Amino acid sequence: MEHVTEGSWESLPVPLDPRVLGALRELGFPYMTPVQSATIPLFMKNKDVAAEAVTGSGKTLAFVIPILEILLRREEKLKKSQVGAIIITPTRELAIQIDEVLAHFTKHFPQFSQILWIGGRNPGEDVERFKQQGGNIVVATPGRLEDMFRRKAEGLDLVSCVRSLDVLVLDEADRLLDMGFEASINTILEFLPKQRRTGLFSATQTQEVENLVRAGLRNPVRVSVKEKGVAASSTQKTPSRLENYYMVCKADEKFNQLVHFLRNHKQEKHLVFFSTCACVEYYGKALEALVRGVKIMCIHGKMKYKRNKIFVEFRKLQSGILVCTDVMARGIDIPEVNWVLQYDPPSNASAFVHRCGRTARIGHSGSALVFLLPMEESYISFLAINQKCPLQEMKLQKNTADLLPKLKSMALADRAVFEKGMKAFVSYVQAYAKHECNLIFRLKDLDLASLARGFALLRMPKMPELRGKQFPDFVPVDVNTDTIPFKDKIREKQRQKLLEQQRKEKTENEGRRKFIKNKAWSKQKAKKEKKKKMNEKRKREEGSDIEDEDMEELLNDTRLLKRFKKGKITKEEFEKGLLTSGKRTIKTADLGISDLEDDG
Repeated sequence: MEHVTEGSWESLPVPLDPRVLGALRELGFPYMTPVQSATIPLFMKNKDVAAEAVTGSGKTLAFVIPILEILLRREEKLKKSQVGAIIITPTRELAIQIDEVLAHFTKHFPQFSQILWIGGRNPGEDVERFKQQGGNIVVATPGRLEDMFRRKAEGLDLVSCVRSLDVLVLDEADRLLDMGFEASINTILEFLPKQRRTGLFSATQTQEVENLVRAGLRNPVRVSVKEKGVAASSTQKTPSRLENYYMVCKADEKFNQLVHFLRNHKQEKHLVFFSTCACVEYYGKALEALVRGVKIMCIHGKMKYKRNKIFVEFRKLQSGILVCTDVMARGIDIPEVNWVLQYDPPSNASAFVHRCGRTARIGHSGSALVFLLPMEESYISFLAINQKCPLQEMKLQKNTADLLPKLKSMALADRAVFEKGMKAFVSYVQAYAKHECNLIFRLKDLDLASLARGFALLRMPKMPELRGKQFPDFVPVDVNTDTIPFKDKIREKQRQKLLEQQRKEKTENEGRRKFIKNKAWSKQKAKKEKKKKMNEKRKREEGSDIEDEDMEELLNDTRLLKRFKKGKITKEEFEKGLLTSGKRTIKTADLGISDLEDDG
């Protein structure tokens, strides 16, 4: 490993506690990274800091060390229930990681207690743990921390506990806002004392982050750390030791290319990113069956309780494959990840950078590969311009086995696989339609037949995006998919029970008169009667009872009226003309005579 260093820890202008230096030696960090050497002295001089640095640059130690030093220098020692520091981070995986790093230091300082508050755990147990053990340093996700402020009825008066707060850290601040935590952050800030040190750490600076800096920090010092050797005008956001590749292949070739790659790199550690939770579920199951001799794990945002366990277990592995969504794209430090594989490009360009940043961290080398469809190739130029992230092409692998028939066989043998495939396809198409870079990722250009073959679907699903379209290039299997059973006997028994119930209801309802639910007959009848009355009224007002054969006489009457108005005939002559102009007699009132009389 080649180190990116800015001198030893002893060279800092403010000396560190010997126990902190000892913990750093234990962790194997004899030197500082640029972001650490820039931000630690500022933090320790009681400055608010807004730091921007590339992913994998060592931001965690840049705030963990100052927190400990600031709390050690307090005049009044913290009591068990007093909170001296809070670290807020967007995901529970990142919170677990920070908590583990912090624990390496706090074991040397028994006077400090730390606590982790994240989703997927019982909040009541979190309250009891705090009441028993305390929590001088809190590591939390925004939703759970906001919830803890509302637990006064359970004996936790967190508002009183945070009056002693010295340091607040917002880690991955741009991601906090991207994930919709802005309201939670603002609520939390209202509970905290104004006299505190605040650090905001982010890989990218957006307008939303700038607004948060103005709202939460007091006269902050801004720190922007570039990659060494990168020009000052450049804004490269990926580590310089990262090798970035792309591969262009058709939708029905992509899965075969992925499996071939993973089979040839079994001894390495991989993250494989998909666009949706349903795709993770489906392809994770497929990879388990087709890539043998490797530990394969899945993680996505809809997992409530298993996520923490899976994350901790995968971090300990020497080699393996983690199939995941963008829940693993930010700030997560998994040791020795060799390859980041992006089966689906992310929904926005900044997420691409963060996915790649899960490898080549803190001086290590690493590689990333993104799979693209032929119509998406212009994304390469877009990334080079928009994210200053150049990619080099990797040619298609040769002699790849066609594994899609095996995947179809799995779907035919187990309804769970069939349903997961259908859900994955639907979720992928819907996610594709919402892609931020929609000039490149256009749904109308997507070859849906090729895509369905790539998902090894048995038939096309029913969804709005496919309505009215024909797919001659996709051949569905000649099987009634309703007859495909679940391999799980309990699930299949429940399905059969439900089908029997539906058949019974159908039989009972046969012969009954069907009414359209949203069109009540009584309302339809009232509507018709109302319409009829309106038509009759309009006929009366317009005199529409005049027949066609009377139209000529009416025109004559109208000519008489015009002559009378112009004074060419008298009133007596006009009335006499009306009485003798054919078989229809029209009252003077019908032609406005009464109005003429009133006008004089």
